[in-house]
Amino acid sequence: MTRVTVWNEYRQECTDPEVRAVYPDGIHGAIAEGLQAAGFDVRTATLDEPEHGLTQAVLDATDVLTWWGHAAHGDVDDAVVEHVYQRVLDGMGLIVLHSGHFSKIFRRLMGTSCDLKWREAGERERIWVVEPSHPIAEGLGDSFVIEREEMYGEHFDVPAPDRLVLVSWFQGGDVFRSGCCYNRGRGRIFYFRPGHETHPTYFQAEVRRVIANAATWATRPRGSRPVHGNSRPLEALEPR
Repeated sequence: MTRVTVWNEYRQECTDPEVRAVYPDGIHGAIAEGLQAAGFDVRTATLDEPEHGLTQAVLDATDVLTWWGHAAHGDVDDAVVEHVYQRVLDGMGLIVLHSGHFSKIFRRLMGTSCDLKWREAGERERIWVVEPSHPIAEGLGDSFVIEREEMYGEHFDVPAPDRLVLVSWFQGGDVFRSGCCYNRGRGRIFYFRPGHETHPTYFQAEVRRVIANAATWATRPRGSRPVHGNSRPLEALEPR
């Protein structure tokens, strides 16, 4: 069974009544609930736990890590980021959600600012499937609608995705690359845009389906571990 660790800051749910009303068990609780219902072995971890709940033992026992952050990216310890980074390179899947685009780990893996346009206006969002043959698109149809969401708009300062699966259109006219796949080392990364903290996005069936599909897609390392360092010749070297 695929082992998923659902990581969340879990700060705004504790301090903001509006957010707590939407996610009384935390955003991580809603995401974990959807993944458990889909048959995954799920644990959660939050920012204020020791080592942010991401000890080396936890990471070693994680096939896929989901990441939601917003207000406290700078509070994430660089040593923990390094451990997560190395695990991704070694084959752990990573699903970065919504404002996790500004997380230290996503920016480290992308090598860019990961900046974008945004607007909090509770707009209707239609998410179009532009790569219907991709496993993450399974069961979604041509598109689906989120009735109220925060807008993210282009330009999104990330490398061109290895595969672009989803594109969003917003009521105000903006578009956004909202489902981006990347490979880094032996690991797979999926960035998924929706999930503003004051909207019940993570309870929506289609959103949960995308996250579950992404966890399945990202779950196994690809290829053998590369060998680096000084190397003996494979053939006899002729003296010169």
